[in-house]
Amino acid sequence: MSLKGTNQEFGRPYNRRIVLETIRQHGPIERAGIAQRVGLTVQTVANIIRELEELGLVTGERTLRKSRGSPPTSLTINPQGAYAIGVNVTPRGIEAALVDLAGSIVAAKRIDLSPPAPEESFRIIGKLVDGFRSKTNGRMVLGIGLAMPGPFDVDKMSFVGPTTLESWRGVAVAQRLSERTGLAAFVETDMAAAALGESLHGAGRNVRAFYYLYFGVGLGGSMVKDGVPLRGFYGNAGEIGHVPLVPNGQPCSCGNTGCLERYVSLEAYQRRAPVIGQAAWIAEAAPLLRNAIVTIENLFDPETVVIGGIMDDALLSELAAAIEPLPTSVADRKERSAPRIMRSASGQDAVLRGAASLAFSGVLSPRLGRAESLEKDPLFARSRVA
Repeated sequence: MSLKGTNQEFGRPYNRRIVLETIRQHGPIERAGIAQRVGLTVQTVANIIRELEELGLVTGERTLRKSRGSPPTSLTINPQGAYAIGVNVTPRGIEAALVDLAGSIVAAKRIDLSPPAPEESFRIIGKLVDGFRSKTNGRMVLGIGLAMPGPFDVDKMSFVGPTTLESWRGVAVAQRLSERTGLAAFVETDMAAAALGESLHGAGRNVRAFYYLYFGVGLGGSMVKDGVPLRGFYGNAGEIGHVPLVPNGQPCSCGNTGCLERYVSLEAYQRRAPVIGQAAWIAEAAPLLRNAIVTIENLFDPETVVIGGIMDDALLSELAAAIEPLPTSVADRKERSAPRIMRSASGQDAVLRGAASLAFSGVLSPRLGRAESLEKDPLFARSRVA
């Protein structure tokens, strides 16, 4: 799905977002190429580019031309033009990272804290943010994104059990985070945040529709189409870990029995492997994961299923290898452009880059930003041209 400009009342900041996103996706790219892609005039694009260059968000380089006339300028995102902070809070502790505009992690810190209580967590995050700010050379920090286990706002499932943050029920996370850091704050499930990061900066850049299977402490996932995670009506789409797959299986904290994440997740591995051994756990988990992936393929018909998360890379690779060969599904076709299973290109950093992407998305991705909040857009506020 291509991005198009608009002439509506809030069009100018919206068009800035479109131009920035187009440069990020397709740069190096010339002004004429941007105009063609977004449906704006070359002059309008040139005016926006001038503003973005003044803000230091994009850079241009003259390209060689054999014909007469001035050579065109190829535009790219300036990675050091702005930053965002990504935070991942799990039942095991807090991870945070300073991420540049290109999605690279500039600095990162992990704090082991089990379980992480809200008050202590906000204090720690505030100190981490203060430290990260000293590494930006005075450039903009657009905001902070926090990822945490879901689902949200489900009485019998949210903040219940070993894969969730039980003490965080009723906490106004975004508000508290913004008050503590002074930054625009965004909160998302860990699986959706990681899927967004993979779409913007990882394996998902080269596919239009993929399912991201996220191995956190629990297990979740998110279907991504044209760079946008499918969130569902209540924002909890993708909770595949709570699909009951084992009849009369182990009790789950959600109240059901035999849920997938009781057998296939970091929590399941850390509970079972010390008893039966790593190889035995993989042999136990692989058939269930295989069936889950076939179910995902038949339900969503993705180009590929991307596997990632905070589980150890070597362990995740062993588990991914153990599910081959996959049974027949709608994805079993000869003319495939991508393999049925791909490993995350971001590894264990996917959720941090994704959490930071929550803040970047308000500027870079007009499909994710809200029109009614554009008057608070850092580009709109800082630009000299109304």
